[in-house]
Amino acid sequence: MKLSDARKNAVTAATNWNRLSPNGKGTGAEQQQPQRVDEYFGCDVFSLRVMRQRLPKDIFQRLMRTIQFGEGLDAQVADVVANAMKDWAIELGATHYTHWFQPLTGLTAEKHDTFVLPDGEGGMVYALTGSDLCQGEPDASSFPSGGLRATFEARGYTAWDATSPAFVVRGDKTVTLCIPTAFVSWTGAALDKKTPLLRSMDALSKQAMRVLKLFGTDEGVHRVYTTVGAEQEYFLIDRNLYYARPDLVAADRTLFGARPPKDQQLEDHYFGSIPPRVLAFMAEVEQELYRVGVPVKTRHNEVAPGQYEIAPLFENSNVACDHQMLLMETLKRVAPRYGLQAILHEKPFAGINGSGKHNNWSMSTDTGVNLLDPREETHTNRQFLVFLCAVIRAVDLHADLLRAAIASAGNDHRLGANEAPPAILSIFLGDMLTDIIEQIEKGARKRTLKGGAIDLGASSLPQIPRHSGDRNRTSPFAFTGNKFELRAVGASATAAWPNTVLNTIVAESLDYVATEIEKGLGVRPKASKLDDTVDKLLRQIVHEHKRVIFNGDNYASAWHKEAEKRGLPHARDTVDALPVLQARKASRLFSKYKVLDKAELESRANAFMEKYVKQMTIETESMVMIARQAILPAALQHQRNLADALGAVEAVGLDSDRQRDELQDFVALVDEFTATTDKLAAINGDDTEDAFKHSRAIQKKAKPLMIKLRDLGDRLETLVANDLWPLPSYRDMLFIK
Repeated sequence: MKLSDARKNAVTAATNWNRLSPNGKGTGAEQQQPQRVDEYFGCDVFSLRVMRQRLPKDIFQRLMRTIQFGEGLDAQVADVVANAMKDWAIELGATHYTHWFQPLTGLTAEKHDTFVLPDGEGGMVYALTGSDLCQGEPDASSFPSGGLRATFEARGYTAWDATSPAFVVRGDKTVTLCIPTAFVSWTGAALDKKTPLLRSMDALSKQAMRVLKLFGTDEGVHRVYTTVGAEQEYFLIDRNLYYARPDLVAADRTLFGARPPKDQQLEDHYFGSIPPRVLAFMAEVEQELYRVGVPVKTRHNEVAPGQYEIAPLFENSNVACDHQMLLMETLKRVAPRYGLQAILHEKPFAGINGSGKHNNWSMSTDTGVNLLDPREETHTNRQFLVFLCAVIRAVDLHADLLRAAIASAGNDHRLGANEAPPAILSIFLGDMLTDIIEQIEKGARKRTLKGGAIDLGASSLPQIPRHSGDRNRTSPFAFTGNKFELRAVGASATAAWPNTVLNTIVAESLDYVATEIEKGLGVRPKASKLDDTVDKLLRQIVHEHKRVIFNGDNYASAWHKEAEKRGLPHARDTVDALPVLQARKASRLFSKYKVLDKAELESRANAFMEKYVKQMTIETESMVMIARQAILPAALQHQRNLADALGAVEAVGLDSDRQRDELQDFVALVDEFTATTDKLAAINGDDTEDAFKHSRAIQKKAKPLMIKLRDLGDRLETLVANDLWPLPSYRDMLFIK
């Protein structure tokens, strides 16, 4: 497609949609809204409500014990559940089922099998057995394993995760039952993102229950869950323009592109009116998510033009991470119906805000008590303060692991820019909690700061409550009322791995806290001794780990200097961050809490670095291809036009010094662009089987050349005639909506 055609089609598509009502079909105001959302949109999730209706009471109760308490699932229950799930899916039009799992690619995977089987009498029947439900066997050799499995060792297993509800996915002419599963090798080693997450949740629950028991608040509590609500940022551009950009198609980000005169500097896009075509897209995304039980809450324009956000409600971490994968897949799947392309890369456009996934994390009992809720008179709430200080200790001791959990080639472009948290992990607590922490260190807690109310000064406006502390959008790990927000997770990343690491390091810290309290209480603990023991421990933790608390501007260069003085780790990119996963400290931690053994952890380090190397190789090769096949021909044609114009001026005897100087400068720029392209092309052949050594070579050799080549290419874009430039501009992609 020619650039002119792409622009024309994009403008036409946007114009047509903007003439329609916000949902593209009419307001729908005449329709009466039903009481239940799933009755309106339909229910495509095998929810507790559906199971309660379709399963015998005793089978349902036994399954719930598996889901809630982790009890084993016997064959009889599996057979009955499988048959009910099959009947339900067929009624919705399903013909196939799949074990839906999350390999180390960071995406989801599925192999579809039909329900239809021969009946032995020349006919066909629908069937799904308990063994089909519980176990599948995809090929394990073609997924990343980081060295856990050789190519010839192909056998792998998927195992049904009963704690995450099954759902159906609808295509144009297909309906498929998707069964969330774990993915392991023939040896039982975890090859996915789900298995370690579930293990980490078990580890944290075990240690949190010890703390609750010490405080005597464990009555009726069987388990502590971590909860997650992950806000998702993304870009939308017209699909015609997307396919006219080979860098977006190959790398999901622009490798060249001059910044337009207007982008986000007027701050007029954030929370602005949502364009009609985008709003229609958002509405359909939400409808599809509601059908499969994903509870999304918020939609709005983000800071950059063409950037948007969708935010879900809180759920059990495992289910929330599954739903995050469904959310990202749904964004990608629905966008083309509206002539759009959803881009989840962390930094698709240089010079403007990138996209993150704000991971809101907390801990809750299975009775619904949020353990990170400060409540009134927080300074007297010792149990809350123990959990709070355990998290502070965990982040301080294992900031390097948490940094590695958010490392990726895409996130390297975002972290540390004046739009996202820096690569230094610190904690924001706000005024109220910081004041209490300072009181703890001094040895006495006497007050909890109150927020009060805000009088807006107009009688028609209500007085609104003021929170006891402000929010800090620059902090990578901020306390926001009753949860922590890990704001540094990349938009394209699965939420499972960062939450696995977070759960594990907090489990270790809760283990330490529980052990120290138990030691302080002695063999025959007395209730009167608990307060003194806890107060002493809290003071110790604050004294040893307060360095990680920072409430100021995380973007400021002064903080980077201060963080260095405090001894906080600062891994600036993926190449520096991932090696910590190979350290003995990390291996001991994950092995102790049975989240990952040494081989499983090492496999992830290798797989993540291999992915980094492959992504960067794709980018360097794409840059060379675009430079040689698109930009250079356009620049040379512009150069010929300048030369022809100069010759025409000189032929009639007019002054041509300025044009000659412009031509000479342009020729020098083209020569430098060509030479830099050749250097980058030569480096692309330098590789090694060791991904960590290869990544160092990319860091030292390729990345500086990529930065230089981009700068030269972007300068050419500002000089070459618009009708010659072969790529859609930032102005086209960001503002055609």
